[in-house]
Amino acid sequence: MPTYDPQFGAGKICVLVPTYNNAGTLGDVLRGVLSYTSHVIVVNDGATDHTAEVLADFPQVSVVSYSPNQGKGIALRRGFRFAIDKGYDYAITIDADGQHFASDIPVFLEKLKTEPKAILVGARNLQQENMPGKNTFANKFSNFWFYVETGLKMPDTQSGYRLYPLHAMKKMRFFCRKYEFEIEVMVRSSWKGIKVDWVPVQVYYPPAGERVSHFRPFRDFSRISALNTVLVTIAFLYIHPRNFFRLLFSKGGLKQIVTTLLLDPKETTGRKALSVGFGIFMGIVPIWGFQMLVAIALATLWRLNKTLVIVAANISIPPMIPLIIYMSFVTGRMYVTEDATWLVFSKNITVESVKQNLFQYITGAVTLAVIAGLAAGLITYVLLSVFRKKRVAVNQ
Repeated sequence: MPTYDPQFGAGKICVLVPTYNNAGTLGDVLRGVLSYTSHVIVVNDGATDHTAEVLADFPQVSVVSYSPNQGKGIALRRGFRFAIDKGYDYAITIDADGQHFASDIPVFLEKLKTEPKAILVGARNLQQENMPGKNTFANKFSNFWFYVETGLKMPDTQSGYRLYPLHAMKKMRFFCRKYEFEIEVMVRSSWKGIKVDWVPVQVYYPPAGERVSHFRPFRDFSRISALNTVLVTIAFLYIHPRNFFRLLFSKGGLKQIVTTLLLDPKETTGRKALSVGFGIFMGIVPIWGFQMLVAIALATLWRLNKTLVIVAANISIPPMIPLIIYMSFVTGRMYVTEDATWLVFSKNITVESVKQNLFQYITGAVTLAVIAGLAAGLITYVLLSVFRKKRVAVNQ
């Protein structure tokens, strides 16, 4: 019996191997995995090489086959469905190209004991020998957008070596079909409240001449970029405001915001006040659709408190937008001879009238953003100075 078979059976865990034209490495991968467990599922994603012949040598493995090739996302989704139908609650996914080591399976099992409801991602050493440069760049790119979309920091968001809690995900419906699925599943699971964590794993990258990859740089990177655009939009328009108000109105939520974000002694009062003021400024400045992106980029560049910046920038949540636009027109009165504030309420707005009076709105919005940002920063600075002094006095 394989070493960890009892643990796999008791925990309703399987190993899922999606494969497409990896006949040269698939056999070794399966032999390695089977030394740990017999609970193995292979998804043959329309392979055109001799994958079927390789699988014939492993009758103990469950196989899902279809044709033509549909992409890794579809392979994983079909594998998940098959595993759930077979009664599994968890699936450890391992790539068929030989870059992952079956010897890391126990690492996932050990972490599962303390994180039974989390997606566990195997974080690779991205600085090791033979690591393709494009992989390192793509991973940093992916890690950044994952942080923007979820507020979570992960060392490796592109690793295919993962453990999925199928029981927590089975009611979710996914849309992506290719490599971008692995981003969608992490982000949307995080939004649903499923924890995303990581474990360290080894990785083997053969020399360039021996490497087999089905990743198409232009097409797949374009698909990933398009997905991130959609996810970022949803995150800023709905997810981040939702999470903030959930925390704000939860029991002890306001206290947590104050103590964790504002009164945390690890950061200076000036930096916190600057972060709040800058966030308010970015929430009002008239670059709709790009406010959060610019805010996060500049906050990172200037080393501000990104969480405070994001929270403050949420002043531009949908219910507040009409008020911000109206106040921008009111503030812009000082720059024009003919007041255009009435346009906000007019039913007869034309393209020409908007063009004629856009100057009032833009100048007013920028002015309002500066005034509100400075006021918010100053008020935050004064309040923090007072409360921090009181807190120090009480602790003494």
